[in-house]
Amino acid sequence: MARVRAFPAAFVLVLLLVATGGMMGTTKVAEARICATPSGRFHGLCFSDRNCASVCHGEGFTGGDCHGFRRRCFCTKPC
Repeated sequence: MARVRAFPAAFVLVLLLVATGGMMGTTKVAEARICATPSGRFHGLCFSDRNCASVCHGEGFTGGDCHGFRRRCFCTKPC
């Protein structure tokens, strides 16, 4: 009779161990911080992220985005 009652509890315990064991194998990779600097060559209002990024690539950055109320181009790169 004791075995019959212990089986559901043991089954639930094994199920929990398997579920959490699968999560422990995953590794979390930290994302690199992104530094942003106003573009020195972009003039006028920035409405196109693609155009901003193109200008920023010419300045040696990895990308660029339009930001703020004044729509300025900010160049980005990993810190």
